[in-house]
Amino acid sequence: MPRKTCGAEAARAHLPELLERAHRGTPTVITRHGKPFAAVVAVSEVDTAGSRRGVSLLSLKGSGAGCWGEDSGRRVAEMRDEWA
Repeated sequence: MPRKTCGAEAARAHLPELLERAHRGTPTVITRHGKPFAAVVAVSEVDTAGSRRGVSLLSLKGSGAGCWGEDSGRRVAEMRDEWA
């Protein structure tokens, strides 16, 4: 089902309808000043930690290798000390 977009004020006025649509599988993106701000989705789409199912940060493991140089701890300490 295609997702629906709704402004914040309209979402407030039509919340029961948006909740029912989400329960049936149609998510709604709530916008604020025309920009996506939040979403109303079925609880089955969200795990208990509040993140979307199927999304894991473990897939990013190692993707930043070398970004901080050979000794990342030392580099972070140097940057921290710059602000001291």
